[in-house]
Amino acid sequence: MQPLRNGKTLLFPNRPVLAGWASAGGKKEAEGPLSDWFDLKLSEGHFHEKTWEKAESRMQRMTLGCLLKKTGLKTNDVDAVFSGDLLNQCIGSTFALRATGLPVLGLYGACSTMAEGLLLAAAAVNAGYCSRAVAMTSSHFASSERQYRFPLGYGGQRTPTAQWTVTGCGAVLVREGSGGPAVTAATPGAIADKGVKDANNMGAAMAFAAYQTIRAHLEETRLSPEDFDAIVTGDLGWLGHELVAELFRRDGVRLDGRYLDCGLMIYDRARQDVHCGGSGCGCSASVLCGKLLGEMKRGTWKRILFCGTGALLSPVSVQQKESIPAICHAVQIEQ
Repeated sequence: MQPLRNGKTLLFPNRPVLAGWASAGGKKEAEGPLSDWFDLKLSEGHFHEKTWEKAESRMQRMTLGCLLKKTGLKTNDVDAVFSGDLLNQCIGSTFALRATGLPVLGLYGACSTMAEGLLLAAAAVNAGYCSRAVAMTSSHFASSERQYRFPLGYGGQRTPTAQWTVTGCGAVLVREGSGGPAVTAATPGAIADKGVKDANNMGAAMAFAAYQTIRAHLEETRLSPEDFDAIVTGDLGWLGHELVAELFRRDGVRLDGRYLDCGLMIYDRARQDVHCGGSGCGCSASVLCGKLLGEMKRGTWKRILFCGTGALLSPVSVQQKESIPAICHAVQIEQ
């Protein structure tokens, strides 16, 4: 059965099930408030590899292995992996999966990649093209800093609006059947660009994209914020979170009490020096595959809207003084 559409929103009548998930966090993440939700806590950044990039690939392999162990599956039981990361040509994912023999659909949506992968995996399962698909995403503080900002040894000072790239990974198994939280709808995002050029203020660059997609999802599903236990953006951090709340307040809509952000949840800003909060596509991935789905399994939450946000910049685009396009994909998950 083909997915039904309502405007931009995809409706999944076959309700693809999230049958299992696994998450990993680095040393700083394991010192934060979500420590107990990580399946894997990695005590040092290299993970016994020679480079940061190889360490990130190893983290993906470990997380996928943990997911397979938790679900009782073998590697060849998986029909496809939708994966991505922040590195050039997605080498974190590519090198992690090159020896598995699995069909791999590499994705790049910056920090929205986990929501994008989950949306596409659910669409493939709902349509009957896959029986079991995995969505997986990672980021690593040191590999991302080397690519996007300054070498760590440079000691560059961070601006107040900057966010801390999460060393983390999340993987979720989407399959046919029943017996777990299900993806019931998803709204693919359109690119939004409000002219923000400060690469150290990605929360402001992504805020309107989040507002645009969440508003479209609510309108097209005819749901209100009160119909959700939590509406969770990817990694807008403190500033972006405040901007989204203000945009909805101008519409007469209050998100208070149910609007969360993964970049604010993963660290303790008062105790850990992360400025505006966490970022990186491993941020929303590890929070989704830890705290968010864990609360659904407990029965604390019945319906959430998971909204991955991404700043679609590159070092070249920043050097060419381009503004920062952004995107947000929303995935509705419910029991």
